[in-house]
Amino acid sequence: MTDLAHFDAGDVTLQSGVVLPGVRVAYVTHGRLNDARDNAVVFPTHYSGTHASNAWAIGPGMALDPEKYFIIVPNMLGNGLSSSPSNTPAPFDGPRFPLVTVRDNVLLQHRLVTEQFGLTTLALVAGYSMGAQQAFQWGALFPDMVQRIAPWCGSARTSRHNWLFLEGCKCALLADAAFAGGDYTVPPVAGIRAFARVYAGWAWSQTFFRQQLDRDRLGLPSMEAFLSLAWEPSFQAHDANNLLAMLATWQAADISADPRFDDDLAVALAAISARAMIMPCRTDLYFPSEDSEIEVAQMPNAELRVIPSVWGHMAGGGLNPDDAGFINAALAQLLATPV
Repeated sequence: MTDLAHFDAGDVTLQSGVVLPGVRVAYVTHGRLNDARDNAVVFPTHYSGTHASNAWAIGPGMALDPEKYFIIVPNMLGNGLSSSPSNTPAPFDGPRFPLVTVRDNVLLQHRLVTEQFGLTTLALVAGYSMGAQQAFQWGALFPDMVQRIAPWCGSARTSRHNWLFLEGCKCALLADAAFAGGDYTVPPVAGIRAFARVYAGWAWSQTFFRQQLDRDRLGLPSMEAFLSLAWEPSFQAHDANNLLAMLATWQAADISADPRFDDDLAVALAAISARAMIMPCRTDLYFPSEDSEIEVAQMPNAELRVIPSVWGHMAGGGLNPDDAGFINAALAQLLATPV
């Protein structure tokens, strides 16, 4: 893996019409671009993740093998490494950071791969959760460039139920008086803790807890230990405004929100000509497999492959070796399939 680098995009007009100055996309790469320049993979990050969060799926002998592929991992705006509320100067600092959509992220990533690396073809765009949403967006916007997409535990558009779950998390954070409308002088610890605890009830399936896998597989002796030791710290490590900025991106995710699709999801899905492997988890409470079935039925070259896991949404994050192996095998098959 290369050291963290930054693509300086300059002043960018966002989908909202707001001009965000001095936009930077942080990224790392794995492997080398081959002479034919046809082995590039884009692997965007997910909610509250960074490029390091994707490392579990990259390595020698794996489907995303840096000895075979040139893998670009761009950090999503709002995650604290790319342009975010926490690192953007006034007048767009903190709570004044504008809405950045999945489309905005993908258009910036397109600039990164074309302007920085001169690419005209991508062998694959893959991603987990919000990374999956970015993979769908890549396929819809750039069908002549993207040969394959592999979104897992994600969707082409955030469902109304998904939006509602996120709204509950957000309101738990906003209720902390220390948040101070986003202009806090010390981190709103209680609000982030409440945010994490609301979130925790959705990330893992009912069956995961019924089988007490938090105890037997994660080694946590109680539900309180699960929350305070295994769940809350990852959120406490983030700036609160960054968490809210990424959440707003997630709530607004919709590949059809583009003039060429006129908010018609069926039209946007039909535009994805890339060979697609769509991998929901059968127990995911955010992105249920039923939603993926509906999406796949409207895509011309897609296969549905359900992850048979009780780990819920977390099946896609590489924590459980069985789930990681399932995803890796599917990616390997997809990359071996001619286009």
